Amino acid sequence: MADIKFEIKETVGVLSESTKGWKKELNFMSWNDNEAKYDIREWAPEHEKMGKGITLSKDELIQLRELLNRMDL
Repeated sequence: MADIKFEIKETVGVLSESTKGWKKELNFMSWNDNEAKYDIREWAPEHEKMGKGITLSKDELIQLRELLNRMDL
């Protein structure tokens, strides 16, 4: 399996943290030297391992915000 190159350009915030120290984060990051996008996924304490996640463009993140703002929570 090929190595995945990533660079976290900005940590926007932490959504939650597990008892084992893994954090679900929203980051602005680049994958394999591509244009940076917003990314939500779980990370091990030192970012040495990651879980599955979702990557969103700025337009997709704006649309998600609009959808969440319409929800009656």
